[in-house]
Amino acid sequence: MKPLDHHSNGRRTRRKLLGAALLAGVLGLPAVAAQAAAFPERAVRMVVPFGPGTTTDTIARIVAEAMAKPLGQQVVVENKSGGGGTIGTAQVARVQPDGYTLVMGTVGTHAINQALYKNPGYDPLEDFAPVAFVGQTPTFLVTGSGSGIQSLKDLAAAAGKAPGVAFASAGSGTSGHLAGELLKARLGGEMLHVPYKEGGLAVSDVMSGQVQFMFYHPAAVLPHIQAGKLRALGVSSARRSSAAPDVPSIAEQTGSDFDLVAWFMLYAPAATPEPALAVLRQAAQQALGDPQVLERLAGQGVEPGGESTRDLAGFERAEIAKWSDLVRKSGAQVN
Repeated sequence: MKPLDHHSNGRRTRRKLLGAALLAGVLGLPAVAAQAAAFPERAVRMVVPFGPGTTTDTIARIVAEAMAKPLGQQVVVENKSGGGGTIGTAQVARVQPDGYTLVMGTVGTHAINQALYKNPGYDPLEDFAPVAFVGQTPTFLVTGSGSGIQSLKDLAAAAGKAPGVAFASAGSGTSGHLAGELLKARLGGEMLHVPYKEGGLAVSDVMSGQVQFMFYHPAAVLPHIQAGKLRALGVSSARRSSAAPDVPSIAEQTGSDFDLVAWFMLYAPAATPEPALAVLRQAAQQALGDPQVLERLAGQGVEPGGESTRDLAGFERAEIAKWSDLVRKSGAQVN
């Protein structure tokens, strides 16, 4: 057996690399373009930091399905719930930043949690690169139809009597949690927050009367409102929602500046290579520009936003500042 010629192997490797470089030059393909053309070579994973059947999960599945075509690869949705969205989001912050793992972020995971948690396990600005702004939606304040609470005035009266009332949310740090804390600050009385691991379970307990009210996304509560199982007392945005224009806003009922809107944004880990980010952003832009996709999102109560890719980082910084101020004023805390 002949001994291995390491020098010969090295020469052959260098010749292969040189040949590849020359071929790229002949074809006019810079290295970055060649990398972009190769991505993605396998399925992309989209993590949802909340449970199956939640509004975030439904929105993510619509976007994932629409992005699969321009990417030429399947986009697989994976649920990693818990900790108000911090568990799944923190996991994505730590994965290999190769473009094959994304997270469907929310106003909770990427704005509110920064103020609510001493250490959420990630930095929303430093650890992530925005891919696409998906849309925004108000939340509806709902109570069970059998609760006897017919209006905000009734809710304030119930909260003012011992033992007060309890409100549910899809988890500590979500927009529904903070909306409840702000409502408590506006109306006064005793309002105990009861966080759930999944929004669907919270909705069920509101309908059964286990908890008195909650704020949640229109797609999840409107069918129950129409079926007579839930009663809508108000909407969290300053203006009424196009999804239910007959429901007055809390702001108009209280004469206050109550204005909370949830939003959804797709992110990749911060160190994801720019060529991969460019491919992902183009695929998301194409998906979110499809009229059928927009119609499906509208069915979930999601309205498109005007933020472009270059504005997303600035938008998020402004949102973190806004929600941090609201958290401080409301006194909301997560143990």
